Amino acid sequence: MQEPEIAQPSFVLSLQAAHEAGDSLLGAAALAHMAFAPAFSGDQARAEEARDRIRAARAFARRGQAPPVVFAWLAAVEAEVETRFGNTRHALSLIYQAEQLLENDDTDDLAPAWFDWFSRTRLAGFKGNTLVAAGQTREARSTLEQVLRDLPDRDAKQRSIILADLAAAAVSEKAPERACELLVDVLREVSTQWYATAIDRIKAVRQSLQAYESLPAVRNLDEKLYDWHTTVNSFS
Repeated sequence: MQEPEIAQPSFVLSLQAAHEAGDSLLGAAALAHMAFAPAFSGDQARAEEARDRIRAARAFARRGQAPPVVFAWLAAVEAEVETRFGNTRHALSLIYQAEQLLENDDTDDLAPAWFDWFSRTRLAGFKGNTLVAAGQTREARSTLEQVLRDLPDRDAKQRSIILADLAAAAVSEKAPERACELLVDVLREVSTQWYATAIDRIKAVRQSLQAYESLPAVRNLDEKLYDWHTTVNSFS
């Protein structure tokens, strides 16, 4: 919900609860999620804070004898962290590591019942975002379009993120009208299921469209981005 100061005590409480339960895998999950706040803070000085949480999560996962799918998710989380700090080459190597873990994994039934948010499709979403950040837009577009085809209908929030990443790729490919079309689709998604992270992605792409301010498609996007519903929710 973009409220890291409020989230932090909840994550600590979840870590304490995992300790009380003696469940190292739940502890690993809590620690890995705690890495996102410093990673998305925009503060380069917090890079080691995020990395320390990932190292801790990996240690807990080893202690809990985690199956390969959990280590693949941790590699994807670390890739997201490194992408946010501009280390896309290392991030892509982590993505490939995660792909190899899933490729060779025949132990899906060993994952805990609560570990239900990660899959090969979700990993491809991580990969597409990192490819966009790395400037590999053609491969990014191909990857993200496949993710859209594979995502279950219920994954509306993830769909909005993928559409926003496709819009970023379109800007890099000098296709501003296509980028605007995709962002309008994202706004349609968040109008029914609000997602602050998606709005952040939209605004980041909108900033990259400054060279195309005079285009009708960009003005149309602004009309939808700054309507009453979206504007009030953004500031709330």
